Amino acid sequence: MIAWLWSHFDALRTTLARLARTPVATSLNVGVLGIALALPAGLYVALANVQGYAQSLAANTQLSIFLALDAGASDVEQTATRLRQHPGVGSVRYVSRDEALAQLKRRTGLADVVDSLAENPLPHAFVVQPRDATPQVLEQLREELRGWPKVAHVQLDAIWARRLEAGLRLARLAVWLLATLFAFALVAVTFNTIRLQILTRREEIEVAKLIGATDPFIRRPLLYFGAVQGLAGGLTAWAIVAISLYWLNGGLADLSQLYGTRLELQQLTARDGLSLLLFSAVLGWFGAWLSVKQHLARLDLR
Repeated sequence: MIAWLWSHFDALRTTLARLARTPVATSLNVGVLGIALALPAGLYVALANVQGYAQSLAANTQLSIFLALDAGASDVEQTATRLRQHPGVGSVRYVSRDEALAQLKRRTGLADVVDSLAENPLPHAFVVQPRDATPQVLEQLREELRGWPKVAHVQLDAIWARRLEAGLRLARLAVWLLATLFAFALVAVTFNTIRLQILTRREEIEVAKLIGATDPFIRRPLLYFGAVQGLAGGLTAWAIVAISLYWLNGGLADLSQLYGTRLELQQLTARDGLSLLLFSAVLGWFGAWLSVKQHLARLDLR
C-alpha cells in the first residue's frame, strides 16, 4: 500500500516538475483551457443571477384592480368585501384615488402638473396578493375579477418575470450545449498535449519498457499531467469569472447609486467552483487517457 501511494506521489511530483520546466507552453495551454471553461461558467453565473432576480419578482406577484372612474363609496365597499371573502385572495390593500394622486405627486416630481389638474383622473384601486402564484391560477383569477361590476381593468404585475423564467430555461439549454462543446475542446487540447509528450519521450518510454516498466507505470505520469493541466485550467476559469464579476460589480455600484437600488452580481458559490475544478480535472484526465491509449499502442516496444 505504501509503495502504491509512493508511486502515485512520485508521478505527481514528476508531472509538476515537467510543467515547471516549460512555463511558457504550460501557461499558454492552461490559458486556453481557462478561457474555454470561463465562457460557459460565466454564462452560468449570469443566468443564475438573472434567475434569482426573476424569482424574487415572481414571488411578489400582485394583481392591481382599478375601478371605474364613476365608482362610488358603496362600490368600493362591495368590491373590498368580495375580495376579502374570495378563497383565492391572500391579502387586500385599498388605494384610494386621493392616495394614488398623492403618491404620483410625491414620486414623480410632477407636483406642478398634478396641481394644475382640474380634477383627479385616477381611479380607486386594490392591490391583491393571491394565495396561489402559479400562472394558470393567476390568469383565471384575473379573468374572473375583470367581470366584476365597476372593475375597469385588472393588471397582473410581474408577469414579465415569469416570461423571463421561460426564456431562462431555453438559455440554460444553450449554456449546457456550449459547455459540452468547450468540454470537447478541453479534451482535444489535452489529447494533443499528451501526444506531443509521448512523441518527445519516445526513447525514454522504450528504455523504460526494456528494463521492465509496466504499462500502468508509464501511463501514470501522463494521466497526472492531463489531470493537473485540466485542474489548472479550471482554476484559471474560476479566477477569470471572479475578476470579471468584481469589475462588473464596481460598475454596477455606480449604477445602483443613480437608481437608488442595490445591484450586485453574485460570484460562483464554493460548491459550483469545486464542481468546475472537478469537471476540468476529470476532462483533462480523460483526454490524457484517450491519447495514451491510442499513441502508446502505436509504439512498437517489443
